[in-house]
Amino acid sequence: MFFKKSSHKPVLPGFGLSMGFTTFYLSLLVFLPLSALVLKSFELDWAGFVKVVASERAIASYQLTFGSSFIAALINLVFGLLVAWVLVRYTFPGKKIIDALVDLPFALPTAVAGIALTAIYAPNGWIGQYFYQWGIKIAYTPIGVTLALVFIGLPFVVRTVQPVLEDLEQELEEAAASLGANRLQIFCRVIFPALIPSLLTGFALAFARAIGEYGSVVFISGNMPFRTEITPLLIMSRLEEFDYAGAAALGTVMLLISFILLLLINALQHWSQQRHGGGR
Repeated sequence: MFFKKSSHKPVLPGFGLSMGFTTFYLSLLVFLPLSALVLKSFELDWAGFVKVVASERAIASYQLTFGSSFIAALINLVFGLLVAWVLVRYTFPGKKIIDALVDLPFALPTAVAGIALTAIYAPNGWIGQYFYQWGIKIAYTPIGVTLALVFIGLPFVVRTVQPVLEDLEQELEEAAASLGANRLQIFCRVIFPALIPSLLTGFALAFARAIGEYGSVVFISGNMPFRTEITPLLIMSRLEEFDYAGAAALGTVMLLISFILLLLINALQHWSQQRHGGGR
């Protein structure tokens, strides 16, 4: 019996052409600008580089930037899952409005978000005044920085988890319930393992977005060195002083730390997919 070779052509171009275009596109928009950033920092000698990136002011900005970004991403991980769960599993009046509001941080200019958050959470703001009466200051503190990062990062988790929740087969939950599993067991053993890869992806996106945030944070932070100054603002200060090599050095450090952290998160996500996906 003879089989005729299929003459069907792929819709997209072959691997060579696609790979060449992908490499060219990434090189032009990603690799070349990042390489230029690193090469610009080489204008400093090693002593000058260390003096810029390891100063007390720079280290304080690293701690605030990456610490607040990590905490904000963790908060979004919890509440993003909760928001996605409500939007997928429940029907209620105004659901479409709330679903649209989730995307508002995507469309809202970050400067506008910063001004709005400052007006609300300042010591004399609508909400901040009540916290201030109890000795809790939100705006112009690391708390305000974290709050702004939570605001801009929430949609990344919600929109990453929501499609996965929609595709989950509720028959699996019903089967687990028929076998005697309670609600907590169903969530921990049936639902949550399937959500882990998407949760890690949402966490990584929210974390990466928070690291590079500038507009919303610059208003609510107060920009006090050693206390509420983020690294992007310190880089802008270097640029305003025409210290381009120093700004590039700080950017190189942020690039290196961000790449390592995102690489670890992606490795954890790959391990989770292999573990939970391979066991099915």
